[in-house]
Amino acid sequence: MDMRHLRYFVAIAEEGSLSKAAERVRVAQPALSQHMRNMEMDLGTELLFRSSRGVKLTEAGERLAAQARVLIQQFDELPDIVRGTDVEPAGEVRFGVPGTVSQVLTARLVRDVAQRFPKIKLRVAEAMSGFILDWLREGKVDIGVLYRRPDARGLQLRLALQEELRLFGASGSDPGCVTHGAVRYRDAIDLPLVVPSAGHGLRDLLDEVAAAAGGGVVNATTEIDSYVPIKKLVEEGMGYSILPAMAIKAECAQGRLSSWAIIEPELRRDVFVAVPGDKPLTAATQAVEAMCHDLLTQLVAEGVWDAATSES
Repeated sequence: MDMRHLRYFVAIAEEGSLSKAAERVRVAQPALSQHMRNMEMDLGTELLFRSSRGVKLTEAGERLAAQARVLIQQFDELPDIVRGTDVEPAGEVRFGVPGTVSQVLTARLVRDVAQRFPKIKLRVAEAMSGFILDWLREGKVDIGVLYRRPDARGLQLRLALQEELRLFGASGSDPGCVTHGAVRYRDAIDLPLVVPSAGHGLRDLLDEVAAAAGGGVVNATTEIDSYVPIKKLVEEGMGYSILPAMAIKAECAQGRLSSWAIIEPELRRDVFVAVPGDKPLTAATQAVEAMCHDLLTQLVAEGVWDAATSES
């Protein structure tokens, strides 16, 4: 007995006639009758009650017809399941995101995923970008938001946006090197700075730009690997700092901080959505990655995130 025989049997069950079923499946009636007798012999029970008015299913035949319909449907859907088309994404997706990004992204992403893909369970973990990169390589998260372009070995990276980094200080402070609202980078790094320590993605970027701009050194008078205390200390007048415009947007709007553009060079940081590149992605992971990228672009369009999108 194979799938063809099950299709024949379901046709007989639905038509109630061997002759009509034979026309439907395009098989000669004698051959169809022989197929049914073979099935009954294989199963060791009668499936059809034959009479001059047609055929009816026996109790065993009713059970077989119910199961056969399910098997036929599953078999017909198999190509789409394998290709991943016409199948609702489902399963757990682990998402790693830096804290500053999480503030504007996570709640909306969780809500949108729940509304559009209710069978996906999204788990979110916050950490610095460097930790998220390690998690991706170790298989601890399925998707991560990363700053700058890391060694792409084993990863698929998609640039989402580029954000401006700005010098900032306490409200009303004057770093003494501002010209037309902007500060040259070499002047900015000479100020007493409250910045992350070496190894933090932002600090590494500051050091690399300083070295490329003539061998300067970042004057890191205080090192803290968290944006919240950095902003607090700067607000209290303990020095200046350099952070993404989005990270200080609220405090500047409230008049608690003052900020200035950085020039020569202009300081920007790339933001990527990353997934493992050394293994197949589930439909759920692909769906969440696409939604994450689209939502980052939408946040820029709405003015929530001061940045330029990759399409700009």
